Amino acid sequence: MKRLVPLIIMLITIFGLAYHITPKLPQQTELRPLGEFYLENSYFGDYSAKSPEVVTSILWDYRGLDTLFETSVFFIAIIGSLTLFRLNKKQEEEAKQKTKEFRVGLTLVIKSVTRIIVVMILAVSASIALHGHLTPGGGFQGGSALAIAPLLIIVAYSKYALEENGLDKTMALILRSVGLLGMGLVALIPLLSGGFIMQNQPIFPVELGGQLVSGSLIYYNFFEFLAVGAGFTAVFLLLAIPEKIFKKLLRREANE
Repeated sequence: MKRLVPLIIMLITIFGLAYHITPKLPQQTELRPLGEFYLENSYFGDYSAKSPEVVTSILWDYRGLDTLFETSVFFIAIIGSLTLFRLNKKQEEEAKQKTKEFRVGLTLVIKSVTRIIVVMILAVSASIALHGHLTPGGGFQGGSALAIAPLLIIVAYSKYALEENGLDKTMALILRSVGLLGMGLVALIPLLSGGFIMQNQPIFPVELGGQLVSGSLIYYNFFEFLAVGAGFTAVFLLLAIPEKIFKKLLRREANE
C-alpha cells in the first residue's frame, strides 16, 4: 500500500493541473495555411496525392522522406532486439525441439476460439493496410494488428505450432526483408522515370482496374504492413523460447 501512495499523489497532481490549465489554453479557431493546403490538395488540387485520406497523403507523399526515416528507426529497434537474442543455426534448431512441458498449449476451447479470431485478425489487418489510402489506417497499423495473430497462436498453442507450419524466425525475417526491399524499390522507381525520389503523382497510376489505389500510397502501405507484421513476429518467436531452454543454450555457449 505504501508503494501506491506516491503513485496516487502523482496522478492526482497531474489530473489537477490538467483540469485547471486546459481551459486556459487558447483555442484554435482558424485552420493554418499548411493544414489548409493538405486538405485542399490531398485528393483534388494541383499538388494532389489522389488520396481522400489526408493523413496517409501526408505520411507517404508530402513528407514521405520523414516517414521513411521514422520507419527505419522502428526497424533498427527490431534489429537490436534480434541481436540481443541472437542464436547460431545449431542453437536455433535446438530451440525448436519440443519438450513435454512446453508443447501442450491451452485448453481445447481456447484453441478453437483462437482459430476463429486469427482468421478475423488476418482479414481486418489486411483491410486496415490495403484501405489505408481510403480510410484511416495504413501499413503500420495493419502490420501491428497482423502481429497479434501469431502472438495469439503462441499463447494458445505454443511457438512450435508456428514453426512446424513454416513460420519460424528465418521466414519472418525473409518476409520483413521483402517488405523493406519493396518500400525501397517504390521509393526509387520515380528516379528511373525522370522524377524525384518517393514521387507519387504522376509517376504511379491513380487507378488499377477501375479501383482507386492512389499511386504509390497503396504499395507503401502493403510493404510496410508486411515488414511490420513480420518484424514483430520474429521478436515474438524469440521471446517465446522457454527461459529454461534459452539459459541452457547461453550456459553452453559461455562454457565453450
